[in-house]
Amino acid sequence: MFVLAMFCMLVSANLLADDDVSKHKSCPHCGMDRGQFSHSRMLVVYDDGTEVGLCSLHCAALDLAINIDKTPKAIYVGDFNTKRLIDAEQAFWVIGGNKPGVMTKRAKWAFESKADAEAFIKKEEGAIANFDQATKASYEDIYADTKMIRERRKMKRMQMEKKD
Repeated sequence: MFVLAMFCMLVSANLLADDDVSKHKSCPHCGMDRGQFSHSRMLVVYDDGTEVGLCSLHCAALDLAINIDKTPKAIYVGDFNTKRLIDAEQAFWVIGGNKPGVMTKRAKWAFESKADAEAFIKKEEGAIANFDQATKASYEDIYADTKMIRERRKMKRMQMEKKD
């Protein structure tokens, strides 16, 4: 019975992972295309049955803070290499390094295997972390990241106005 229950959970998680980008095309907080950022995208499933598709841990942290009265039932993240959704709490996270992050100055990437995370660190640097550490780093970075994003968007608007 236990094996059957585990199998059903794996099948439902894979179906969810295959369909998340078509259900949630863009991030509700920043508008980014989640298919384009499938290597950093996240999916939060709350215990009330609602779910939200996000582009990155930055936007997931915002959503978790905004929905303080909702309890996450499951949190998934795109594996950096395969782009498949994996359990964010079981993932091996890499914080920092040379590769620019999504919506953040200090990157936070997720990997299904520790070997993949370590290989990434050898190439791009950074430090291995768990989900709690990556989420805490995201909350610590929100002020500077939000300021950075505002400045980038302001520059883009100014460039668009010059073209018109």
